[in-house]
Amino acid sequence: MSEPGGTELSATLRRIERAAGALASASVARMDETLPWFRDLPPDHRSWVMLVAQAGARSLVQWLRDGGGTADSTQEVSDEVFATAPQALARSISLQQTVALVKVMIDVVEEQVSHLAAEGEEQQLREAVLRFSREIAFAAARVYARAAESRGSWDARLQALLVDALLRGDTPDVLASRAAALGWADAPPVAVAVGRSPGGEVSAVLHTVHRQARRIDTEVIGGVHGDRLVIVLGGVADPVAATGKLLGAFGDGPVVVGPAVPSLDEATESARAALAGFRAAPAWPTAPRPVPADDLLPERALAGDAEARRRLRHDVYTALVRAGGELLETLDAFFAAGGTLESAARSLFVHPNTVRYRLRRISDVTGFSPLAARDAFALQVALTVGRLDPVVPVAPTQTITTRIG
Repeated sequence: MSEPGGTELSATLRRIERAAGALASASVARMDETLPWFRDLPPDHRSWVMLVAQAGARSLVQWLRDGGGTADSTQEVSDEVFATAPQALARSISLQQTVALVKVMIDVVEEQVSHLAAEGEEQQLREAVLRFSREIAFAAARVYARAAESRGSWDARLQALLVDALLRGDTPDVLASRAAALGWADAPPVAVAVGRSPGGEVSAVLHTVHRQARRIDTEVIGGVHGDRLVIVLGGVADPVAATGKLLGAFGDGPVVVGPAVPSLDEATESARAALAGFRAAPAWPTAPRPVPADDLLPERALAGDAEARRRLRHDVYTALVRAGGELLETLDAFFAAGGTLESAARSLFVHPNTVRYRLRRISDVTGFSPLAARDAFALQVALTVGRLDPVVPVAPTQTITTRIG
């Protein structure tokens, strides 16, 4: 093969140039015969493939003219071969399918080598076509790699917008539009997990999140918010267990999972709880990882989280007031006695079994057992919050018997 402007293979090049249209048409016809998925493409997509095939034939000529046909050539095929088709084609046809299209086109060209090559140049052209097939496959890979990188950056921005909308508490319409742009299926239940970001490029962090989520067949949306990684999980029965399988995507430190909610529209509640728990988690150094936000209610209340204070006041303190039966008095005595059952019984002038019964009742009413150290801490904080944020006490239910006659 001569330098550009030389005469070697010049006759062959002219033949290929004249046959470019016929080669493209024959390639598309062969694709239609041998690739079932190609027949199912919309007409506009098929026309784009035709344009790419024509560009491929012209590219072969230019590549040969630039010296690509020599055995020691390092000449690459220009990515412009694929520039004739819009980006929509890359989104609808996978790289594997594109390689199949290229293979068909190369097969057609190889079959025509004897007709395309000038006398004495057949073997040289055949070897050049083989090298060209390798180079055009690399060109396709480069195009798809750039498209994937571009999509990754765009998806990262969309996910960041959705996470910001969740944390701001935007309207359901805003959340729905952001989620639709990402193709979110909104499979219930939905929960939000918050932890520290591992650092580095945001797109790389989110790639890790999605790779690990695919392994456990979980739909996720992720976003890096400052130094925090926020992940929205959908369609998992146990969000805490699912988050435990995604820990490799987080940096060091606590990972907190908000409560599950029915849909993305209500996920702001889960996100707020997870964020509040993440801020308060350092107060519980031995907390499990991940930890449910509800398990951090006492720390959240001490950190000033209004929702945690409301929950403890309503679900614990007010529930004990409603239950009556001297439960509050017993709980105060039990704590004052340092958690010693017999001492509490003496201060109340009751039998220890009575105290045991009342403690079981407290556990039934509140969900927290005074006999467990962690639960006892939550109960103490709840009593404190309930007395600092008083509500109108509700008298215990009493049975009133009316005598008639």
